[in-house]
Amino acid sequence: MELKQVLASYGAAWNETDLSKRLGFLESSWSDGGRYMDPAGTAQGRDQLANYIGEFQARMPGARIELTSDASQHNARIYFKWRLVTADGNTAIDGVDFGTLSDDGRLREIVGFFGAPPERTG
Repeated sequence: MELKQVLASYGAAWNETDLSKRLGFLESSWSDGGRYMDPAGTAQGRDQLANYIGEFQARMPGARIELTSDASQHNARIYFKWRLVTADGNTAIDGVDFGTLSDDGRLREIVGFFGAPPERTG
C-alpha cells in the first residue's frame, strides 16, 4: 500500500466512531504490534489503539483529526502534520507525528507531539 493510502486510512481511523470500522481502517494502516504514544497516553497493538481513539472521541465528542500535510519519508521514517478540530469547527491544537514503517508499509510506531516546539531560550 502506498504511504498516502496508509495515512489516509490511519487518519480515517481517528475519525471513525464505529469500533469495527475503526479496526478495519487500522488493519490496513497499522502493523500488528504497532506502538503509539503522545503526551496523553500510549497504546500497544491495533486493539489498544482502536480503544485509545475511542477514549479520545468520548472526551472530545464531535472533534476530528485532520492531516494537514503529506508525509516526509526516508529510511522507513516519516513525519507529518495534523490538527485537532473541535465540534464547533475551531482548531484546538496543531501537532506533528513522527513514525516508523514496517516492512509491509504499514505504520509500526507513531510518536505524536502537541503544538509547536518551544522557543529557544539561550
